[in-house]
Amino acid sequence: MIDGLDTGALATLVAGLLAAGAVVGVLAGLFGVGGGAISVPVFFEVFGLLGYPDAVRMPLAVGTSLAVIIPTAIVSARGHYRRGTVDVPLLKLWAAPVVLGVALGALIARYAEPDLFKLVFTVISLVIAAKLLTGGRWKIADGLPGRTTLRICGAGIGLLGALMGVGGGAMSNLVLTLYGVPIHNAVSTGAGVGILISVPGALGYMAAGWGKPGLPPDAIGYVSLLAFVVTIPTSILTTRLGVWLAHAMSRRALEVAFGLFLLAVSVRFVAAMI
Repeated sequence: MIDGLDTGALATLVAGLLAAGAVVGVLAGLFGVGGGAISVPVFFEVFGLLGYPDAVRMPLAVGTSLAVIIPTAIVSARGHYRRGTVDVPLLKLWAAPVVLGVALGALIARYAEPDLFKLVFTVISLVIAAKLLTGGRWKIADGLPGRTTLRICGAGIGLLGALMGVGGGAMSNLVLTLYGVPIHNAVSTGAGVGILISVPGALGYMAAGWGKPGLPPDAIGYVSLLAFVVTIPTSILTTRLGVWLAHAMSRRALEVAFGLFLLAVSVRFVAAMI
């Protein structure tokens, strides 16, 4: 038994995490995101079932999500890179600003109230969903801005990714498509952003949660090793399927699918905050 769960309940819990991992993997490849929009709410509910205190439940879900994103983001980015749709020079430009943004997000995580994570998650998801579902008519320019503006965008993507527990693919997709980058290229580059955010993000949440009261014995800071180990196998297996689906779908179909997905996640978190 673990925290009051009998063997049957624990088996159901593990099966649920395995299924969640499979969905996370498909989303990582399909949308160029780390799957955090699925794993964060799933982990949040799982940690509630395990009886973890509300004070650590949301940041633990966010930190664990970032850890799970690491292998799926790597597999997804490699898949898109082989198809030649990843903007490598942009990722190099974004590397330092994104990591700085992630570091700031991890610092905020140590002192922030749990509702802050839910609020950031919901607002950003709604904005991106609205942009996608209106047909992508939001546009600032037909080409990327200067290097300074891009660095500022990178820092913002890193900060929001760290607070939301996502790989940053959703935010980078928004930024890139606002500047006229085709959705398939934006999705592919977003997969690379997932690596830039998830690795320092997971390490930052480990440090941010170090010594916090109420954490489970399997946790390293705000990262649950149990959820990480159980979720990873199926997420890695299904990421390649997501990459294949992304390149098989039309531009508009990919936008609508991504928009509906983010809208559903937003509604879920609004309900959780009411």
